[in-house]
Amino acid sequence: MNLFEIVKYGVSCREAAERYGVEVNHYGMALCPFHNDRHPSLYVADDHYYCFACGEHGDVIDFVGKLFQLSPYDAAWKLMADFHLSPDKPPSAAALHAKRIRTEAQQLMENERLCFSVLSDYARVLWDWKVRYAPQSPDAPVHARFAEACHNLDQTEYYLDILCAGDSHERAEVVQRQMADGKLDRLRRRLDEIHKEELEDGYDTADVAGTTADTSMRCCSASSFWRSTP
Repeated sequence: MNLFEIVKYGVSCREAAERYGVEVNHYGMALCPFHNDRHPSLYVADDHYYCFACGEHGDVIDFVGKLFQLSPYDAAWKLMADFHLSPDKPPSAAALHAKRIRTEAQQLMENERLCFSVLSDYARVLWDWKVRYAPQSPDAPVHARFAEACHNLDQTEYYLDILCAGDSHERAEVVQRQMADGKLDRLRRRLDEIHKEELEDGYDTADVAGTTADTSMRCCSASSFWRSTP
């Protein structure tokens, strides 16, 4: 194994983020250190990170390189030193096998976290649109964003409820449906564009207070979410 492979097998993105002062919540979200983040928009998985707001993404070496302004090579050596890895003692076959098994289970949980994060963001946007673009009179034309909010909000909140309190089969079905044919990735990219557009216009849906989406996220506590995770 080369230097980069040893680091990627030995240190997860989440471990590195927490080691270097980035607080990751139970949903895998954190305040992004790469821009002036006021609402957690950085999704941190074991093998990658992605910011819904600024678009920064990569693996653990990319994360450390970006955080400390290091080349990939220097970032890898920093991780080797800080996590006490040795290039002369790469992981054994048994350790790699155990990590693969553990990674598969973690991937299932990370898919749930990602779905919850993206759908929560979408619900927050829909609630904002439902208020901001509501017709001001019975004769006023219906804005497309208001129509989308009315059409999609209830179903989005229904999926969030399942991810919070559903059994493993129900949660897996929601995740499979959302991730099929790149549906979740398309929604994530669309939300990126929406947030960038609104920031350019001086408006940020992350600052919208009192929405049901934010309330549901608070009510769906980490304990209830992970208690239902096998």
